[in-house]
Amino acid sequence: MDEVEVVVAHSERTTLRVGGMFLKVDADQARIDAEVQAMALAPVPTPEVLWHKPSVLAIAEVPGTALGRLGEPSTASPAAWAAAGAAVRKLHDAPLPPWPSRGKGPDELAAELDGECKWLVANGVLPADLVTRNRQVAEAALRPWTPVFTHGDLQITHVFVEDDQVIGVIDWSEAGPGDALFDLAILTLGHEERLGDVLAGYGTDVDLDVIRAWWSLRSLLVIRWLVEHGFDPFGPGCEVDVLRSRM
Repeated sequence: MDEVEVVVAHSERTTLRVGGMFLKVDADQARIDAEVQAMALAPVPTPEVLWHKPSVLAIAEVPGTALGRLGEPSTASPAAWAAAGAAVRKLHDAPLPPWPSRGKGPDELAAELDGECKWLVANGVLPADLVTRNRQVAEAALRPWTPVFTHGDLQITHVFVEDDQVIGVIDWSEAGPGDALFDLAILTLGHEERLGDVLAGYGTDVDLDVIRAWWSLRSLLVIRWLVEHGFDPFGPGCEVDVLRSRM
């Protein structure tokens, strides 16, 4: 009998691995439904959906190797990173999915960001000068954008490659209309040295200041959540180091 491995578990969702199958248990049925729809519509390789029932989605394991992990050097080649950029561009060029964005607009993000910055300083989590500097950097992301089909959580652990080709992109629960530069920023978060390779594959000019802004904004917004859910944003190369790199 196969062992059951807990891949990730927190109050919002849990992912279990049983042999070559992953079970995603999510209290938000709309999120499961959106993930199934997104994988069907996305013009990039996605996992096979084995079945889905209320609160549970079963998908097949994706072969290959993840592009990397936050906090660790990536062993993937420049060509593999460029292939990831090309896959992201293909997604962004696709028709918009037929559901509204699950993300926040610039005004909502600004309000949330101000609240998180105050919390980080008031609770002594981060020095005030580090928070202030990154809040200034983050301002460039708080502008209107033209929505594209975005993955919404394009961490490097969600992109699988083999022979310098993308063979699978997983975890589509946040997919929907969004900012193209957010996807590019999340893909390269903590791996700034790989941004050039990604953009070579993406194949069009982008505003680098906005990508850097998203690095700061994303990191400031998630630190409290990570701490409260048992993750460590202070690890080498992780969110706090991303913020320090902007000083």
